[in-house]
Amino acid sequence: MKIEWLGHSSFKLTESTGVSLVTDPFNAEEVGIPFPAVSADIVTVSHDHFDHNCVGAVKDYKLLVNTPGDHGVDGVEIFGFKSYHDDKKGLLRGKNIVYRIRMDGVEVCHLGDIGEELSPMLAELIGSINILLIPVGGRYTIDAAEAKEYVDRLMPDVVIPMHYMMDGYHTQFDELDEFLDLFPKEDIEYADCEALEFDRTDFDGEKTRVIVPKKVN
Repeated sequence: MKIEWLGHSSFKLTESTGVSLVTDPFNAEEVGIPFPAVSADIVTVSHDHFDHNCVGAVKDYKLLVNTPGDHGVDGVEIFGFKSYHDDKKGLLRGKNIVYRIRMDGVEVCHLGDIGEELSPMLAELIGSINILLIPVGGRYTIDAAEAKEYVDRLMPDVVIPMHYMMDGYHTQFDELDEFLDLFPKEDIEYADCEALEFDRTDFDGEKTRVIVPKKVN
């Protein structure tokens, strides 16, 4: 399977069969960074905020997934779990949907704008995963330290950070380095191309790799 970072919390995941999925497309004008021209079969939305729900920016999609539950389609398994956008059970920013996505036998978890600590129930629902797409920029989501707790408890093979400060943003977030500084330097990789490719045989469970993606232009 292939993963491309479109910016903010948006990724394009593509299975070897060609079926593709985009997570949390954003309104480029409102966010302040460009959203690339992209098409996909499926769009997932974690919550109804402008920087995560700009579905019209994705061309030719056939299915919109924006509710919890089982949404498997075309061989891609998608499970959505209820969670909160803040640590006050949604009183500040509402609810959020965490998605576990299975493509080519690879288990990917997209946390959306998770804002709460990892509860035992949510950890059990997420289960064993290979790749964790996690917000680290604080302010409106979990921050670097809280994100590290998620990583330590879920123990994914690969962590890809998202939702951190970038040039052009209209909103202030924490810097990526605040998260990276919590990991040994030898476990951090900087992608040299826009497309990250993974196979289920790539994961040995021995350690967690942190991969900083290269944004698609």
